[in-house]
Amino acid sequence: MTFDLATIWAAILAFSIFAYVVMDGFDLGIGILFPGFAIGDERDQAMNSIAPVWDGNETWLVLGGGGLMAAFPLAYAIILPATYPLVIAMLLGLVFRGVAFEFRWRDPRHRAVWDIAFCAGSVVATLAQGMMLGALLQGIHVVGRGYGGGWLDWLTPFSVLTGVALLTGYALLGASWLIGKTGGAAQAHARRMAFQLGIAMLVMMAAVSAATPLLAFDYWRRWFAFPGVLLTAQVPVLVIVTAALFFRSLARGDERAPFVLTLALFALGFAGLGISMFPYVVPRAVTIWDAAAPEGSLIFLLVGTVAIIPLIIGYTAWAYWVFRGKAGVAGYH
Repeated sequence: MTFDLATIWAAILAFSIFAYVVMDGFDLGIGILFPGFAIGDERDQAMNSIAPVWDGNETWLVLGGGGLMAAFPLAYAIILPATYPLVIAMLLGLVFRGVAFEFRWRDPRHRAVWDIAFCAGSVVATLAQGMMLGALLQGIHVVGRGYGGGWLDWLTPFSVLTGVALLTGYALLGASWLIGKTGGAAQAHARRMAFQLGIAMLVMMAAVSAATPLLAFDYWRRWFAFPGVLLTAQVPVLVIVTAALFFRSLARGDERAPFVLTLALFALGFAGLGISMFPYVVPRAVTIWDAAAPEGSLIFLLVGTVAIIPLIIGYTAWAYWVFRGKAGVAGYH
């Protein structure tokens, strides 16, 4: 594998997408779980645990989407038309969630309505993201240099499966985040949720992992052909080990370890996605080199990105450090 500009940009986009998933994932997960929290202090603690960071987490979504358009314009021109309904649904869900977050405190007479909107926006945005992943993995019909499929080609049993899987994963991230950010009854409730969702996530990971090689022979070959299987087999082994450590940390009453180990499970899932896709940006149709922008454009973009990403990481780390304590129940302003 040569580390040319296209490969470097693929790594940058992969990092941006993973950063978005793990950061915005837990606050979307809190929205997904919101109806299960007790009205009053428990819901207020959940909201305040993400109040200082939730909007900053979405910076990575902008970087990922903008980077795809700038660095791999051909892929952007194919993927977006193939998934327009899902993109629109995701953006509307994020908008509803953001509006509900603010108005929940400023319009207490209709707080129940805003709680529903917060949950609905989180569920819709998550399902849309998961189904976009499923649509990409199952293949996009490409004709020439454009999308050649229909308006609803993305809607299949596999894309629904990946949507539900991401819904489960984000919910687990949210529950494990609350273990470290809340106390008392709220923390005990989050711990029970995390245990149940941990089992559900393992089931969903197994289901997606079993279904993906059946989509195309290329996926089967990447995972099971010798000698590559000696390397790829380590991924499910590490998933099992990480899951065992996760449940052990719950049983021991750890506060931070469950969230870190959930992130590790997501990282292993992301590694599996890389095994299935690389070097394709549109699986089995367009490679990263086919889709890359001209070399001069990639160099120009790289200069700015090398300066911007450390700044984003820096202010994000500072925000998390400043608000590292337990969440209270006072209203967010």
